Amino acid sequence: MNYNIDKFIDEALAEDVVDYTGKIPSGDHSSLACIPTAKEGKAKLLCKAEGILAGVELAELICKRVDPTLRFESILADGASIKKGDIAFHLFGEVKSILRAERLVLNFMQRMSGIATHTSKFVAAIDGTNAKILDTRKTTPNLRYFEKWAVRIGGGHNHRFGLYDMIMLKDNHIDFCGGIEKAIKAVKDYQQKNNLNLPVEIETRSLKDVEEVLNTGSITRIMFDNFTPELMKQAVALVNQQFETEASGGITLDTVRSFADTGVDCISVGALTHSSVSLDLSLKAF
Repeated sequence: MNYNIDKFIDEALAEDVVDYTGKIPSGDHSSLACIPTAKEGKAKLLCKAEGILAGVELAELICKRVDPTLRFESILADGASIKKGDIAFHLFGEVKSILRAERLVLNFMQRMSGIATHTSKFVAAIDGTNAKILDTRKTTPNLRYFEKWAVRIGGGHNHRFGLYDMIMLKDNHIDFCGGIEKAIKAVKDYQQKNNLNLPVEIETRSLKDVEEVLNTGSITRIMFDNFTPELMKQAVALVNQQFETEASGGITLDTVRSFADTGVDCISVGALTHSSVSLDLSLKAF
């Protein structure tokens, strides 16, 4: 995906310093009021909890966007295992620039590190199996690029990025279209008409659905939605590697191993992005 990070950073920074009602002059008035012009300083990114660090690369981009003269000295890289007291990076330069970058850096790094940490726990829970942990589209609006970036840092894999890069026939698509066979046929005709060759995934809700998909073909991956591990093991055997398989629906850290042990190829977990807790980080002068 060709994502304009600089534009996003500019908009996020503007949110902090621009009063769009026009009633108050723009600016970081806290720093303008008490920090002398051109005063130099240094700060460190302090880790205050255990987890997986994410967002270092983005933090450097933010700092350089705020002020190209800021000097960013990375100590730990994205994906590093961290503990309380670790220092991720040092930042040197004009104090007003450091303070302007501070909150945006922390907001992103805390959120991304939380997602990476949560993802890494799922990945560790299925170690030794052939399954992969996938994210979903259950992301914060306009922050999907960064949240999926964090999933990758945590050892997970990205599912489709949006509605444009994969055809995914969920229960509502199937029901509105009139059934599995009709939905798959409609997709096949659509792709041929529009000269597309997108991967096609279809949701199933029973073994009967799985059998119908297998009889119809013309798909890439079969999703087993809200199957029990026992039922999923039967479904995986039924598919017999003819297509990719995916487990989905309310899978937790306590249950993910039982699904991975069924032989399913992928396990999608919406909680990676919609329920991760931000990791405690802080930017401190030193």
